[in-house]
Amino acid sequence: MQTIVASEGGSLEFKDITDGRLTVKYNKGQNEECPECVPEHDMVREMMQMSLGIYAPYITSVELL
Repeated sequence: MQTIVASEGGSLEFKDITDGRLTVKYNKGQNEECPECVPEHDMVREMMQMSLGIYAPYITSVELL
């Protein structure tokens, strides 16, 4: 995920994991030539949940700040 958001100047910062809930701060990047290329919070959360469902099923929810 970090690679995807970093390609548009964004970043992800781990904040906490408690009772299966992962909290991450998403710093949205910018792309003046292609603003629609920058992933929105909902899209990043959905991609993280799909990936974590496979690789870390003990994480049951993702909260982006």
